[in-house]
Amino acid sequence: MFGYTFRWNQALQALPQMLDGALVTLQVAILSMVIGLALAIMLTLFRRSDSRILRGFAVAWVEVARNTPALFQIYMAHFGLGNFGIHLSPFAALLAGIAFNNAGYLAENFRGALKAIPETQARAGRSLGMGSLQAFRLIVLPQMLRIAFLPMTNQMVWAILMTSLGVTVGMNTDLAGITQELNARSFRTFEFFAIAAVIYYLIAKAVTLGARLVARRLFRY
Repeated sequence: MFGYTFRWNQALQALPQMLDGALVTLQVAILSMVIGLALAIMLTLFRRSDSRILRGFAVAWVEVARNTPALFQIYMAHFGLGNFGIHLSPFAALLAGIAFNNAGYLAENFRGALKAIPETQARAGRSLGMGSLQAFRLIVLPQMLRIAFLPMTNQMVWAILMTSLGVTVGMNTDLAGITQELNARSFRTFEFFAIAAVIYYLIAKAVTLGARLVARRLFRY
């Protein structure tokens, strides 16, 4: 009807390459979550600080991360920093952009989680001789991470999908980059991108289901 002949065999032959790219996609997503989590905890501490400068820095980070496109953040990491003599590879720029975005969203999730934790718990820790940071690390932080666990799962899925923006800065080793190159060589756009979409979907569902199983095992009452 449309004059288009599907050639799934050609696309399926490239499946091993696409799966290799999916591993790179997972690598970027996991690293960005680990870095983003560490940065988010730092931003959370800054927001609880008595210093206006630290609080302002944390608020500015969260505002920029949550209210500008992820593509803009990746572009700034790759092209913007280049104007200051800092040249990042496509992999590093993609990782930095997504980690920046993750940190902003996770810090906001943590802020909401902290509201569910009574202040009296930290005070009780300090009354036992703990310092503020020690009380936060031993009493508040575990509860905060527990409350924010499912939102963190959603952010992980978002990080996986954001890796597809790497093609805009020359990333060609992840799933989106390999799919784009295969398409450029064969012009089998529908087949390659349909398979890539299925792979993204399966990865996202595996992360979601895995997180639910972990939550049921770890967070029993």
